[in-house]
Amino acid sequence: MNKGEAFNLKDQIEYSDGSIVSKTLIDKETGTLTLFAFDAGQSLSEHTAPFDAVVHVLDGEAELTIDGKKVITSEGQMTIMPANIPHSVKAEKRFKMLLVMIR
Repeated sequence: MNKGEAFNLKDQIEYSDGSIVSKTLIDKETGTLTLFAFDAGQSLSEHTAPFDAVVHVLDGEAELTIDGKKVITSEGQMTIMPANIPHSVKAEKRFKMLLVMIR
């Protein structure tokens, strides 16, 4: 990935069997852009964040739980996870996502 050039987000991260891979694209005081690739069966346990977070699914399908409510989001869809609300992420199938946090 070169700054100032177009690129495909899906191609910037690869799946790894039995794990979650992450790659930070931007990490600034004002926010972060992080790519994730989840193998099937992987998850992030329930937690909160002090800022709104946007999940943009790039490949596959993600199961998010936000404040106890299950949200299924698939390729091309975005979901906003509100600040200070418990949420978790689960991969029934492999998926890739871009996580955007703005502080």
